[in-house]
Amino acid sequence: MQRPIPWIWIALAAFLLLAPGLAGRLFIDVLEGVTLLVVVGPLLLAGAGIVAWQLAKRRLTTCPACGSVSFGQSVCPACGFVLDPSGPPGATANQPEVTASDATIDVVAQVVDDE
Repeated sequence: MQRPIPWIWIALAAFLLLAPGLAGRLFIDVLEGVTLLVVVGPLLLAGAGIVAWQLAKRRLTTCPACGSVSFGQSVCPACGFVLDPSGPPGATANQPEVTASDATIDVVAQVVDDE
């Protein structure tokens, strides 16, 4: 079953667009506002997201002892190394005795029975 063409709604929209009165102007202004919101809204949200990410990235500190990243803490949550946020990275008060590149890990192989 074919639906009839809504000539009444088409005529009403054409009248509002062509009418020099308040109704036509209001309709065009609302359409402009919606279009502006659809186009500029995502751009503003993307810009706010980039600014928020840059602000959050400043507060991230990398532990020089273990390499884990923490969010604005004074002590590393992974290894307990005291982080100094005021100094440059790597210039902390308590340096580890053995650096990670010089450390040796002893591995002992054990046989596991399949029981």
